[in-house]
Amino acid sequence: MDWPQALVLAVLQGLTEFLPISSSAHLVIPSLLLEWPDQGLAFDIAVHVGTLAAVVFYYRQDLRLISIAWLRSLAGAPSNGDSRTVWYLLLASTPVGLTGAFLGGFVEEHARNLPVIASTTLLFGLLLGFADRRARVTAGSRSLSFGVALFIGVAQALAPVPGVSRSGITITAALLLNMSRKDAARFSFLLSIPVISGSGAVKAWELIQSAEPVNWLLIGCASLVSAITAYACIALFLRLLDRIGMMPFVYYRILLAFILFAVWLA
Repeated sequence: MDWPQALVLAVLQGLTEFLPISSSAHLVIPSLLLEWPDQGLAFDIAVHVGTLAAVVFYYRQDLRLISIAWLRSLAGAPSNGDSRTVWYLLLASTPVGLTGAFLGGFVEEHARNLPVIASTTLLFGLLLGFADRRARVTAGSRSLSFGVALFIGVAQALAPVPGVSRSGITITAALLLNMSRKDAARFSFLLSIPVISGSGAVKAWELIQSAEPVNWLLIGCASLVSAITAYACIALFLRLLDRIGMMPFVYYRILLAFILFAVWLA
């Protein structure tokens, strides 16, 4: 990898990890169109660590409160909404972990191509638009429960397919269950913590097994760029969420899908 490729991919990872537009698709597209070399396991880990650091830092107060409440509940204290949130996150993380373990190789081999990415970008973009329009006419009063967390987790199991978007499919599922936009986005972003941690641990193990040489300066800078970009993206997205809704991202996905179909057919 050269520096321009590393910085472009780091910015793309930071921008798209938490927006409902699919980070995996945006990382695959440059390599398909520009014939860039594979970025390697060390780089993948670096940018994932960057986005993980961003979401943990942004929600540091929430994480402190729910962690304390959860530990107290394990020690015998009455459970509350904060302590149950941890169980909801663990439950919702399980389906995508199973998908990655049993179907990750199949997805890697057969789904990282333009026709699949274009199709999933369009299909799940339209589904997000339907859910967002539905949310405008409902009260958005549904709160988290084990059933809600399980439904969101099952939806998230599709996230390894490029173009689906982990944040997009989880927010879509939450909106379909009549959660408010802010609650849907908050749970989706908190849910990214165990998911990114798990995928990062798997990639780290693969890196150890492969003994791949590491350019520490390059991946360190990529991790920092990814973290800064992701933090800014989270803050801006949540600030504008109630004002703009999801439709700008839906229109972007539709446009991107048609561009990808055109490139593929050409």
